[in-house]
Amino acid sequence: FRQYKDIKQKKTAFFEFLLPHIKQTNLEIKKKRAYLLQIAPSELKQQQKNLIAMARYYRVDYKNQSLARVHRDLLKKIDVIPPSLALAQAANESAWGTSRFARQASNYFGQWCLTKGCGLVPRHRQVGKVHEVRKFNSAYESVKSYIHHLNAQPSYVMLREIRSQKRQLNQPVGGLDLVVGLEQYSARKQAYVIELAKMIRVNKL
Repeated sequence: FRQYKDIKQKKTAFFEFLLPHIKQTNLEIKKKRAYLLQIAPSELKQQQKNLIAMARYYRVDYKNQSLARVHRDLLKKIDVIPPSLALAQAANESAWGTSRFARQASNYFGQWCLTKGCGLVPRHRQVGKVHEVRKFNSAYESVKSYIHHLNAQPSYVMLREIRSQKRQLNQPVGGLDLVVGLEQYSARKQAYVIELAKMIRVNKL
């Protein structure tokens, strides 16, 4: 994306490159969600194995909860992320696809890993720190990991609560609705949220 001299063209190319991966990942999540929604209360026991496997993956407590509660908690976590939010974050975190981490590691969302050799070492990493910026094999893998991160990590419970409330009211869920739940994504906290909201509006996402 560094080849583009025209900013508008670069933005368009970036969105067109990343959007199909976001749509594909959301489609996979919709299929999982559809499976959960069709399970009747009387069928929970026979679906226990699948529910526990999903609970492990999405970090849902299943050892001390009823299957009905696990089912409800999974429905809060297994849901789509609005493309507008994903595109704004990708643009912000990867400098419109031009960052070192985007170019060399297919990492468009600044995700870290903590095992030596799992990614690229930040050039200005503080002494004593061990994190690296995770390396992915493709942009699709980066998108899938990012969306799972928002859906599974405890840090984004507010984002998921807002989304769940919107669902219960049969209201559409947009990026501007959920952006307030991303304070924990960046050390910049509220300033980061404000910047993302502005990017969504300015770029008419």
